[in-house]
Amino acid sequence: MSFTTEDQGKNVFKITIEVDAADFEKACERAYLKNRSKITVPGFRRGKAPRAFLEKSYGAGIFYEDAANDLINAEYPKVADECGLDIVSRPEIDVVKVEKGEPFVFTATVAVKPEIELGQYKGIEVDKVEIEVTDSEIEAEIDKVREQNSRTITVEDRPVQSGDVVDIDYTGSVDGVEFEGGSAQGHKLTIGSHSFIDTFEDQLIGKNAGDDVEVNVTFPEEYHAEELAGKPALFKVKINTISSKELPEADDEFASEVSDFDTLDEYKADIKKNLEEKKQKEAKAAHEDAAIAKIIENSTMEIPKGMIDMQKERMAEDFSQRLQYQGLSVEQYFKFTGMTAQKFLEDLEPRAIQNIKSRLVLEAVAKAENIEISDEDMEKEYADMASRYQMEVDKVKELLSDKDKEAMRMDLACERAADIIADNVVEK
Repeated sequence: MSFTTEDQGKNVFKITIEVDAADFEKACERAYLKNRSKITVPGFRRGKAPRAFLEKSYGAGIFYEDAANDLINAEYPKVADECGLDIVSRPEIDVVKVEKGEPFVFTATVAVKPEIELGQYKGIEVDKVEIEVTDSEIEAEIDKVREQNSRTITVEDRPVQSGDVVDIDYTGSVDGVEFEGGSAQGHKLTIGSHSFIDTFEDQLIGKNAGDDVEVNVTFPEEYHAEELAGKPALFKVKINTISSKELPEADDEFASEVSDFDTLDEYKADIKKNLEEKKQKEAKAAHEDAAIAKIIENSTMEIPKGMIDMQKERMAEDFSQRLQYQGLSVEQYFKFTGMTAQKFLEDLEPRAIQNIKSRLVLEAVAKAENIEISDEDMEKEYADMASRYQMEVDKVKELLSDKDKEAMRMDLACERAADIIADNVVEK
């Protein structure tokens, strides 16, 4: 196997890869052995027809596609590692030559990481962020903890009010016809959560347990189910039970139960301290983001399309994984929101470009500042990963490839570059 690279301009290279005729013949033989049992030939038992007979009957190229795919999948990764290019996209593959007894030739067009002309990155002016923790913010934090420590009680002496949780059975219909997904039994609904369409929840307020209620609503014009979009619907609802949350009083006893402090005042002081630390971190992050945005404006770089496409794919994969943690699939998300895969990727593009530019700026600053990540720094990172995933450090190292480790090293360098930028901003 041999290869050549050709600069196409604008951070795009074409790699021409030539595979020896002998290796192409071996790939054709592997394709024959893999597929012969799938081909029925009169006069031969399944899988027993000679390759030469199949090629004569169906054409010499019957196994070329499988052989080509086999060689492309095997040879391109090797070339990508050996060619010395910093490839940042998926390859666009084109077969140039595929003939019996001849070398197999194909090209891979790839985007490479662009060079950046770094502008001023120290002394960037950013708006000052005032850090203040208000009494209402402290109370809001306490209310969250009260909510977490609340108990649910059944309500029998009053009608439904906002904040209650009602257990309901319901059946929905449009023009007198029940529709798919429009009925349920024993559904728990929090009044005021706006998890149901239109004024559904509002119409249950003032009703009592055991009541049968007719709820009239109208589906939104852009509802995900087109057959229901914009149409009025009737829901017949049975209120089975009403429940409410009983929150503990915010006093010294409460503080001692939910914290390491004996009094509510001490607990509030700790909350204030934690909120101040959180706001300081947020302010630093805001400074970093604002400064990096200005450094991008001061810098010059040309981002190839393939790099943007790759970034969008990664962001989409990350989003899909987050949905899975919530028990949703991407398909369900698209159905609920009316989004399409194409529109989703299009919407990701501005953020993808910004992410790429930010990373390139940080890498350039790391280089300009001669930031080096020591082996001790890496060992600490391995130990942190081992702790997070409850694994042995040696096992973490074993699972990480050299490429993964190099990426980790660069991530740490970029973190330090971001700190340098933030530490040198000028507030105005």
